[in-house]
Amino acid sequence: MAWNEPGNGQRDPWGKNRQTGNKPGLDDILKQLRDRFGKLGGGAGGIFVILLAFVIVWVVMSSYTIVDARQAGVVLRFGKYSRTLQPGFHLKFPRPLETVTKVGTTEIRSVSDKVRMLTSDENIISVDFNVQYQVSDARKYLFSLSGPPEDTLRQAAEAAVRTVVGANIMDNILTSQGNEQGTAATPATASTAPTVPTPVVPATPAAAVRDTLQQQTREILQATLNEYDSGLMVTDVSFQNVAPPQEVKDAFDDVNAAREDKQGTENNARAYASQVVPVARGDASRILAEAQGYNAQRVAIATGDAARFNLILKEYKAAPDVTRRRLWLETVEDVMSNNPKVLDGSGGRNMIYLPLDRATGKDVPGVGAVMQSAGNDAMAGKEKQQ
Repeated sequence: MAWNEPGNGQRDPWGKNRQTGNKPGLDDILKQLRDRFGKLGGGAGGIFVILLAFVIVWVVMSSYTIVDARQAGVVLRFGKYSRTLQPGFHLKFPRPLETVTKVGTTEIRSVSDKVRMLTSDENIISVDFNVQYQVSDARKYLFSLSGPPEDTLRQAAEAAVRTVVGANIMDNILTSQGNEQGTAATPATASTAPTVPTPVVPATPAAAVRDTLQQQTREILQATLNEYDSGLMVTDVSFQNVAPPQEVKDAFDDVNAAREDKQGTENNARAYASQVVPVARGDASRILAEAQGYNAQRVAIATGDAARFNLILKEYKAAPDVTRRRLWLETVEDVMSNNPKVLDGSGGRNMIYLPLDRATGKDVPGVGAVMQSAGNDAMAGKEKQQ
């Protein structure tokens, strides 16, 4: 007979009787468990063994903790601060004796807010600011503040911004916004990419004012948090948007447009001055050089004339008649050499042709040949007379 064929007992290969009819109930299952575990502790002691095993496993599992490299673990013993765990594997008492609260200390957190405030010249402006911070002390971060640290930081940041903005006039604050609106500084992160050197650009007055205001806000905020013993470190404060209220925005836009027009006009004037002034200076230098050259020339000529006159005077004193006649002849020679002239040696018997080419300063075709012929005739007539 097969083991699973109907029959008396319905025995299976393992020598156990199979139950027929309804499935076993909860009481039967508990009875079987009690019978099996009763062999370990004898009756009801089996349940104690099971509970003890669970307790041992729970104690082992809760007697250590692993703190991540970006975290710090704050250990509380019976609800009181005990110690701070650095990153790594640590042993501790199991719960509820000791509990560990892990706080991220390298994470960059941020808080943003938008407030309206008065400037020193009693104008209203709207400022959007952003504060980035880190946890510097996990114990102080958890227990030194009565409320959420983010709320305390937001209120302290608002007070710092009001202090800085209230000490400056609106024109300085709006001008400091410049073209950097909406640009928030980001923390530096490690990178394996090669660093490309960037050229050093001189800071504009607007950028310098903006950096000064943000630095002042950061210092005031950090001093306030240190007084609170908050365990927070401010890494950056930036003004995201600085603008007048919407109700008077149009008027302020007109003022800004006028300021930009003024700046543009001044820039054009500076450019024109940069173009004209060097040319004028060059012309002045050239005229001065020409004047100096002319001065040197006239002085040299005058000095030479004076020296020549002194030499002539010396000769005149030695031989007045000879010197006087020589001067007259040189003067006549000088005058006659620069003027066209005609000499008639025939006593008026020959026809004289005027040197039109020399009188007009131009070459007249045929005139040269005629003058040459006239000269030859005059010379021939003179020879005949002799």
